[in-house]
Amino acid sequence: MGFYDMTVTDDIRYIGVDDHTTDLFEGQYILPRGMAYNSYVIMDEKIAVMDTVDEGFGDAWISNLEKELGGRTPDYLVVHHMEPDHSANIVRIMDKYPSLTVVSSQMAFGYMKSFYGNDYPDRRQVIKEGDTLTLGKHELHFVAAPMVHWPEVMMSYESTDKVFFSADAFGKFGANDVEDPEGWECEARRYYFGIVGKFGPQVQTLLKKLSGLEVNIICPLHGYVLKEDLGHYIGLYDTWSSYGVETEGTAIFYTSVYGNTKKAAEELKKILLEKGCPKVALNDLAREDIAECVEDAFRYGKIILATTTYNGSIFPFMHDFIDRLTEHNFCKRKIGFIENGTWAPMAAKLMKSMFEGCKDITFAENTVTLKAAFTAADQAKLDALAEEMK
Repeated sequence: MGFYDMTVTDDIRYIGVDDHTTDLFEGQYILPRGMAYNSYVIMDEKIAVMDTVDEGFGDAWISNLEKELGGRTPDYLVVHHMEPDHSANIVRIMDKYPSLTVVSSQMAFGYMKSFYGNDYPDRRQVIKEGDTLTLGKHELHFVAAPMVHWPEVMMSYESTDKVFFSADAFGKFGANDVEDPEGWECEARRYYFGIVGKFGPQVQTLLKKLSGLEVNIICPLHGYVLKEDLGHYIGLYDTWSSYGVETEGTAIFYTSVYGNTKKAAEELKKILLEKGCPKVALNDLAREDIAECVEDAFRYGKIILATTTYNGSIFPFMHDFIDRLTEHNFCKRKIGFIENGTWAPMAAKLMKSMFEGCKDITFAENTVTLKAAFTAADQAKLDALAEEMK
């Protein structure tokens, strides 16, 4: 099976695939350790296939499915989510097994028609919140999860083995056959805030539904099958989706043209640590993965933005970064600013204005303004900002 054991139960079997060819997920997120597209099959009196996989991996997926079927014919294809990385082989499996019934939400069938030209009016079962699908000793109970992170999403709870099929929730970047030295949390956090993070209220609604179920295993559509310490993973999802602080400390994000703003950011990190700040994350927005930077901004309770006035605005990497934060519902944070401008510094004012639509944002009283070079005279300004943001 590879590095991570994807075994679910005796009757619920993993048939997903690992992707080591795609360089950018959704055209923007780097994949240093690949990506997993998870699919499962429930073997019972009736057999249910749980989702398909990305288009380029249909052969491997069908092979995995046939191995588990052992010559039997599946009865149902359950489609929890219509994004093509999970739905692209619907037509293939429906053509291969003419007696197969596809099970999904009404909205998903509309998307199915749009993506693949067929919504299977004679071979479908439309389900909604609270509906069940009995396979024999196993029974699926459907849970609506609109906007986690598409509007058609359904999840399902298998009540015999107490397995929750969570669609994209609890997913992560990374293939399952490659060791991730940082564990589940880092790539799950990057995935969550990049892809799901805008929809915190909807995730909170889902978690309330999940709290009423006895769950032993979580089966997401990306990443590891979660089988132990589920409270840890659910607790992180609760923190992330409520925009709480996960790690005490401060994150600094900077751009620098000639190195002076960088020097100020590095010095500020040093001062913060000397003043007892428990952790300081320093991020160069021009060189580091922007999704990692977004992740850090949501991870800490305090952030400091340092950039230059540039073409009457702010440096492009900083502008892009703030846009990403605000469009992902950035809130409940304290923000400090360092600006640099040789003749007309205005970056701090412009950065602050970009957060006008964000809720529960507090701005530091001290703003550091550099005039070109970072000098010893600026040390006291940094010290005041650090005292406020430590």
